[in-house]
Amino acid sequence: MIMQPCSQNILACMRSALIFITFLPFYGFTNEVERISVTAQAQDDLAVSHNSVKQQTLQLLRPVHISEALASQPGVWISRGNGQEHLTAIRSPVLTGAGACGAFLVSEDGIPIRASGFCNANQLFELNSEQAQAIEVFKGPGSSWFGANAQHGIINLVSRPIPQSFEAQTSLETGPNQYRRGSFALGNEHAIAYGNVADDGGYQQSSGYSQYKLNLASQGQLGNWQWLGRLAMTKLDQQTAGYVSGLDAYRDETLRRQNPNPEAYRNAEAIRMSSRFTLALDEDRQWQITPYLRWQQMDFLQHYVPWQAQEQNGQRSLGLQAQYSHAAGALNWLAGVDLELTDGDLQEYQAQPFSPAIPAGLHYDYHVIATTLSPFININWHLAKNWRLIAGLRYDKQQYDYRNHLPDGDACAEDIANCRFVRPTSQTVSYPQWSPSVALQYQWAPGHQWYTRASRGYRAPQATELFRLQNGQRLAELDSEQLSSLESGVKGNWQGISYNLDLYWMDKRQVIFQDTERQNVSNGHTRHRGLELTLQGEIGQSWYWQGSASLARHTYHNQLKLAKDNIRGNHMDTAPSQQFSAILGWQTDSGNKLELQWQHMGSYYLDPQNSASYPGHSLLHLRAQYALNQRWQLGMRLQNLTNRDYAERADIGFGQYRYFIGLPRSLYLSVSANWSS
Repeated sequence: MIMQPCSQNILACMRSALIFITFLPFYGFTNEVERISVTAQAQDDLAVSHNSVKQQTLQLLRPVHISEALASQPGVWISRGNGQEHLTAIRSPVLTGAGACGAFLVSEDGIPIRASGFCNANQLFELNSEQAQAIEVFKGPGSSWFGANAQHGIINLVSRPIPQSFEAQTSLETGPNQYRRGSFALGNEHAIAYGNVADDGGYQQSSGYSQYKLNLASQGQLGNWQWLGRLAMTKLDQQTAGYVSGLDAYRDETLRRQNPNPEAYRNAEAIRMSSRFTLALDEDRQWQITPYLRWQQMDFLQHYVPWQAQEQNGQRSLGLQAQYSHAAGALNWLAGVDLELTDGDLQEYQAQPFSPAIPAGLHYDYHVIATTLSPFININWHLAKNWRLIAGLRYDKQQYDYRNHLPDGDACAEDIANCRFVRPTSQTVSYPQWSPSVALQYQWAPGHQWYTRASRGYRAPQATELFRLQNGQRLAELDSEQLSSLESGVKGNWQGISYNLDLYWMDKRQVIFQDTERQNVSNGHTRHRGLELTLQGEIGQSWYWQGSASLARHTYHNQLKLAKDNIRGNHMDTAPSQQFSAILGWQTDSGNKLELQWQHMGSYYLDPQNSASYPGHSLLHLRAQYALNQRWQLGMRLQNLTNRDYAERADIGFGQYRYFIGLPRSLYLSVSANWSS
């Protein structure tokens, strides 16, 4: 299809041109090579709540799972499942359901790693977060910047930069349950390659995984254009342990090790490629054009439902980000457009019959062509000496062209009532949306800032919510979720103590969920408000400390058909009202470091009726690194120092208490080496 003449197929021509431009930097068509510096707006100038985990911290943490890297960020909870699985919460409960993951945008260098409408709850494992330059978290709506899915927050990975001279690194790690990981990085001023391979035998029976990640980057110049090309590849082969069921099962030494679903698995692969072309017209004006390609494939067993169907899904995307910026005088502005074309598919198959309403065979087999058009504009206006107005507006037009490859209607025999699986008729649906934001920032003293911000975030219904229906529902007439947010905060540095305090209030309407009749509907209404605080400072020349706190309340604001009882005003389930973290560390100029972290998870309800709860837990972690010399370094991490019994996440499903088990005391050792010139 790619090689068809343009005169016969305009779409094929566009595809060919975009693929050629995306791959161009990797062909080596360069003139004089120079280091590219991509300068973004300083985070201290942003009127938004944000946190960042830098490379130095990641090297000390050496996270086995990305939840460890973000554990100290207020308002954020990456709840670890088995292996590399997880669910995300940012100023929200842990959201579950077919398309709930659409509430969070995950990006790499500003490019979403998945197409809007095709989110995956476990999508963070597609990032090489272990070797990132930084992991940024922007909390609250960001749809005026990124469009769909930037509703509750954004997690953006900043890729490792190309070094200024020769650089080589390698490391080996070992830990409990046959865990081992090796990583490398090799680069010079022209290009860099880095990656890692991890293998884990698993704490529970039949719960190990193997994971592979590789990143490549190169840079150079084409005429007056500078370019930076990146390629990211990941592969996960995982045996999956399901929930351990029964009240307080996570405390039972025998149950903790069991795997009720030894047959479960998850295999996933992803490839992403992008090329960022930058043309500086002068000191104040700049063009930036970024074509990109994405490919993902996933195959897994749905161990979380009793009939255990097998799902295969995949997507192929190509897109283009184009923007023009003008930075001069009091008014700076940026305008552009994002374009994206996605080809996605899903098949669900069940090998054995479970009941007449849950038959064997293909439940779903469909194909979706999705397009997105998103023009936007952002301004940064210095109103007066200490006042700044920051505003943004984006329009999104998202369209799904859905084609069903199976007979329309029920997957069951004609005489079976309440068939679990329903295939909608082929159709085309679209979702237009405006996303505004406006913020006011005031520097009330040197090094101290106050801001207030109003914004709206949204997410369109995901493909699985529209086209994978159940229990007689022939058409999902869903609206886009809308989240209106007001927030205000202060940040600065007072006598060596850095502080950041944020208050937020969010009202979320047209919430999409599956009701008690298994119908996908969008008439939910929830509210979210909270306080987030981070503090950090030093004690003398060698000691440092930091702390974070999150106090939140997430509630149902109307009567949803999630339960027979009236749940209006109830706390949302899996939504802790308190999260705390405190770190005390010691370091030397030679690179030696010792760090103790206290991490507290507050209690939370397990169901909408608020009839059952998890009591919460507190954990201690100890980390150290020791420099043998300028090249060699040893590392040690002791997770769950006090050997506390705890659950990574708890809930109630199919009438049972269910837990993902937290690991007992675990010791990890590493050795690493660095060469540079």
